Amino acid sequence: MISINNLSVEFSAKSLFDNINYVINPRDKIALVGKNGAGKSTMLKIIAGLQKPTSGSVAVPAGITVGYLPQQMVLTDERTLIEETSLAFSHIDKMQAQLDEYNAELAERTDYDSEDYHKLIDRMTALTERLAMESADNNRAEMERTLLGLGFLRTDFDRPTSEFSGGWRMRVELAKLLLTHPDVLLLDEPTNHLDIESIQWLEQFLMQKAKAVVLVSHDRAFIDNVTSRTIEISCGKIYDYNVNYSHFVDLRRERIEQQRRAYENQQKEIRETQEFIDRFRYKPSKSSSVQSRVKQLAKIELIEVDEVDNSRLNLKFPPAPRSGDYPVIADNVGKAYGEHQVFDHATFTIKRGEKVAFVGKNGEGKSTLVKCIMGEIPFTGSLKIGHNVKIGYFAQNQAQLLDQEITVFDTIDHVAVGDIRLKIRDILGAFMFGGEASDKKVKVLSGGEKTRLAMIKLLLEPVNLLILDEPTNHLDMKTKDILKQAIKDFNGTVIVVSHDRAFLDGLVEKVYEFGGGKVKECLGGIYEFLEKKKIASLSELEIKDNKPAAKDSKTAKDIKEPKDVKDHNASGPDKEAKPRALSYAEQRERDKALRSARKKVETAEADIARLESEKAAIEARFAAGEASDELYALHAEAQKNLENAMSVWELASMEYEEMNN
Repeated sequence: MISINNLSVEFSAKSLFDNINYVINPRDKIALVGKNGAGKSTMLKIIAGLQKPTSGSVAVPAGITVGYLPQQMVLTDERTLIEETSLAFSHIDKMQAQLDEYNAELAERTDYDSEDYHKLIDRMTALTERLAMESADNNRAEMERTLLGLGFLRTDFDRPTSEFSGGWRMRVELAKLLLTHPDVLLLDEPTNHLDIESIQWLEQFLMQKAKAVVLVSHDRAFIDNVTSRTIEISCGKIYDYNVNYSHFVDLRRERIEQQRRAYENQQKEIRETQEFIDRFRYKPSKSSSVQSRVKQLAKIELIEVDEVDNSRLNLKFPPAPRSGDYPVIADNVGKAYGEHQVFDHATFTIKRGEKVAFVGKNGEGKSTLVKCIMGEIPFTGSLKIGHNVKIGYFAQNQAQLLDQEITVFDTIDHVAVGDIRLKIRDILGAFMFGGEASDKKVKVLSGGEKTRLAMIKLLLEPVNLLILDEPTNHLDMKTKDILKQAIKDFNGTVIVVSHDRAFLDGLVEKVYEFGGGKVKECLGGIYEFLEKKKIASLSELEIKDNKPAAKDSKTAKDIKEPKDVKDHNASGPDKEAKPRALSYAEQRERDKALRSARKKVETAEADIARLESEKAAIEARFAAGEASDELYALHAEAQKNLENAMSVWELASMEYEEMNN
């Protein structure tokens, strides 16, 4: 359908793409992957016709429509939400105007038998059929379905777009793009401003209704669910695989390994052949054999190992100065905007060294509470920041707050003080801004590169409380893993606002759930939190949180809920009634369940004992003077496994105690 032919792009004499060729077929679902700055966004702009390549071409057949959603865009604020969204159907007005022109021309013509007259009839027929298919009667319903799917409420439809945050206005542009039903959808990081429920809706839309899709995203689960083909951009080349991202990673590793083995075998053969030639070159009795080997050597086609991009971010937070025992103490904290109460009675304490997550749907107050902690907005209740607490804050829009007109080096030079100014080049190099990259203007950087640059500013001053609001937006998967490890190694306190379950896994030991105007504390990591909620994903949590409202509404009074939910929410005489005696069969089932629960506790206790022994053995090696990176890694892994086992034991014990009571 769309053909990319011998595409090359150069910036400042540096090659970004080198003679790239591939085809986008109808119904293709393509993940475009690569490290930040590899050229993913540039590739989408070239396909969309917004940027010209240095050489090569993009062939788009006549009649093929292309829709493009960039990472950032300039939005107008002159219309209501529904009026802005209806612009997606402006092409229908143009088609109607064209049909009126055809009708007027037809009324004036009398050459009924001419070929030109019949062509006009055919054009009118085709246009009439297309207008019938895109009937305006269906437009309103389709707009509403799309806006609701992306998280808007019906009460939002008549609100001016100026009242929405940048993330929500981005959703408006995404809705308009999806409603045009282009033949090829080009999406650059569409999930950055979506909560998990909206991401789930978008996944279903792209899988079921979209035609061809080329998607740039660093959300591994999202691209795995949506795409079935992966194109990696690396070192100016592309690697095209007909599988999703997870399978691509495995196949790519296998391919490189096979190439490396073949290359090594060929090099060994070349060395042995060359040694034979050098050894017997001047012996007449071996001349024929030597000539044969020379010809054999000349015919060898050298095997090349695909170049692997090994550039790596070196990220480490400075040691945290010691703070008080409790960096954040919240007591009945609340925040309202007018009559809208975002949350109320938020009471919790974050201890020094804890790493916690704020999770929940967009609009439930995660970022709002962060702003309360930062003192940026007024609130009710008491919120105390502990002794000697120094906060490092990374906001959602941190990358957009950078001065776009200065260079990368000047951005850091303006905030660096003291001896650190002598090390700016080294710091930039550690963040993959070495050499000429440090002289680039901020405005030409990719979204991920801007996020990295904003992260450098955060690292210039030692802090002991890190507050990171969606820090992984725009970061590639490798960089996300490095950031996660840096946060794990940080010896201060961390609050992370994120919807990325994979990023939070193994990182946080406590979760604060935002929803229904409340902030609930849940001990344990993200998966322990999900286990306690008896759900498999955060999206199910959000759906589950909507049930009480439905239950209380008159229109949903007949909805049947699980018995345990009804019992929990019961009130009045039924709640006070004495429980009936269990039958023999029910008693047997209860005893069986108790034995199973007790077995889980015993198994967990055995695992803890085993893991404590393994950890003690490693620490004994430390005590004996042994030290290596491998041993430190083993100790960290043992500590993590022990913490996970303790969480499993805690859950099993709670379950057993609840059943026993």
